[in-house]
Amino acid sequence: MVVDTFAEDKVRLRPEDTIDTLPPAPALRFGVNYTPRRGWFHAWHDFDPGLAREDLAQIAGLGLDHVRVFHLWPLLQPNRTLVRASAVDQLVRLVDLAGECGLDVLVDGVQGHLSSFDFYPEWTRSWHHRNVFTDPEAIEAQALLLRTLGRALSGRPHLIGLQLGNELNNLVEHNPVSVPEVDHYLDTLLTAARDGLGAGGALVTHSAYDAAWYGDDHPFTPEASARKGDLTTVHPWVFSADCARRYGPRSPQVHHLAEYGTELAAAYATDPSRPVWVQETGAPEPHIPAADAPDFARATLRNAADCARLWGVTWWCSHDVDRSLADFPELEYTLGLFDSTGRPKPIADALSTTVAELRTAAAPPAPRTTALVLDCTPSTRSTSGPGGAFFEAWMRLRQEGARPAVVLAEHAQDTAYLKGRGITEPIEAA
Repeated sequence: MVVDTFAEDKVRLRPEDTIDTLPPAPALRFGVNYTPRRGWFHAWHDFDPGLAREDLAQIAGLGLDHVRVFHLWPLLQPNRTLVRASAVDQLVRLVDLAGECGLDVLVDGVQGHLSSFDFYPEWTRSWHHRNVFTDPEAIEAQALLLRTLGRALSGRPHLIGLQLGNELNNLVEHNPVSVPEVDHYLDTLLTAARDGLGAGGALVTHSAYDAAWYGDDHPFTPEASARKGDLTTVHPWVFSADCARRYGPRSPQVHHLAEYGTELAAAYATDPSRPVWVQETGAPEPHIPAADAPDFARATLRNAADCARLWGVTWWCSHDVDRSLADFPELEYTLGLFDSTGRPKPIADALSTTVAELRTAAAPPAPRTTALVLDCTPSTRSTSGPGGAFFEAWMRLRQEGARPAVVLAEHAQDTAYLKGRGITEPIEAA
């Protein structure tokens, strides 16, 4: 077989083949990224456990099983060698409150970016400027923070794990970095997080926004996302590469975007059984008009749940940003499942109902027996993003009723790898 570029090369199972290499998928997890209703993340300046409990109880009331939580880096680590015990205690208290509400928790550690705002400690700025990805002392400081958080959280029964931080690749613009430097940075911090947590089964993860998957020559690579840490996280936003504007808010491309992102991420993994977590997806206005948001949520969850390696979906976000807070992008004010007064929105009911339906599904999804072969270089990665030729070829197959996976060209003739994913025989390009 000759592997064509990104053409619609298909890989299928023969009827006589058996799939005995794929372990049964665990139950899917469904949760939400927690944004405090009162004060947004500035609430950490005067943390109120009672108010946090109200928010968390609302989230649990939707039938969700976990939250992802964020503290602010400058408040946790105002000096390179100082991690504030009181700020760590606040974070641990929030984790315990979530557990009391029946919610498991993923903690993000180094919060340099949230909702269009960057949060740098002063020791990285102005007269003391340090590149957070390349300066050895800045890297060690972040490792210190993650080790400290890991030790404080270790053994908590409701802890899912510790993530390095939220979409750290958003900081690349002000902190130039190369691919090898990113790899060193991630490896160092993942090791620190594991050292802090110790043994016990908690996950250690990292996250990146979509440029890691679609951005030509972006220094955070798909390989790093899919091969470092305990599972792969994806943040398939409909505004990335102008997806919703390009195809329309009700389009198959939008409704299958999280599913596509999951399959794309699975292709870059060297372990065929590696889970993929849709860790952020949401319905940002005006990309998804409010009237379309419930249908978008239902379609996104159902289509993503058809991926055999899906770990779970975590919606962004729990509560709208209050309009009394200034200077947010317009879409940030309406992303919540609850409005800024705490009232559930129609999308909350749609999400809750769909989660309940998916939890009663009779069987996990079957492995995908058709796959498109992706052949791209770091400088042509955009072919796999919205508007790219590979992306559109995958979406055409999906609209025709196929359930396509994605396979990298380097794996297209690797029989053992393909069988490990439930794909055993390449056939000629269509």
